Amino acid sequence: MDLSDFRVLTFDCYGTLIDWESGIHTALLPLLRKGNVTLGRDAVLETFARHESAQEAETPAMLYSDLLATVHRRLAAAWGIAATEDEHRRFGASVPDWPAFPDSADALRYLKQHYKLVILSNVDRASFSASNRRLGVEFDAIYTAQDIGSYKPAPANFRYMLDHLAALGYAKDAVLHTAQSLFHDHAPAKQFGLASAWIDRRHDRAGWGATMQPPADASYDFRFPSMAALVEAHRKQRLPSPAAMR
Repeated sequence: MDLSDFRVLTFDCYGTLIDWESGIHTALLPLLRKGNVTLGRDAVLETFARHESAQEAETPAMLYSDLLATVHRRLAAAWGIAATEDEHRRFGASVPDWPAFPDSADALRYLKQHYKLVILSNVDRASFSASNRRLGVEFDAIYTAQDIGSYKPAPANFRYMLDHLAALGYAKDAVLHTAQSLFHDHAPAKQFGLASAWIDRRHDRAGWGATMQPPADASYDFRFPSMAALVEAHRKQRLPSPAAMR
């Protein structure tokens, strides 16, 4: 299996293209400081992951900006901090401030020359629109939790994406799902028989950060530490072999 075997790259956005862990932690700093919370960054992110995942399961149709505000409310309660509704809403509206990874925009511009690019993201349309401006590329299709009415790893999200891609003429075997989260993306992708590429943004850190621990059978077909590494692998595969150059 080679990267050139595929016609469509489907992307998770947050954690893969957008540095959501930095964005989340920065947006939580006012709450942490208000409550004199001394947890380390990864401990904060792991607490966020538990509350976010639980809230997504409880309210699958809630807009992500509203869901984040609710998660902030849950975190304040868990840490014993008296926070205001304005503070909850401010965190819910923080997605546009989350930075892109330094390699994302250049990688997407390169990949756009060779693939159709599609987003499958646990987000609302307005929040993604702001992130898209940071990524600097026009995606060929965008499927959000707002469109689908549920959050990954729910099977409905992948079924929705595959049905819509099929309507555009792209069979499942033409699609490579490209994502950071083994929990949200790779485990359900495998349930649908999708090939996948793990962008292991946490390759130099222990733990799962802002995502829940994946199931033991989560797997993938390619693994890269960054989007830049995926691009480099694609470039190398496109080079003629030494034998062909003779």
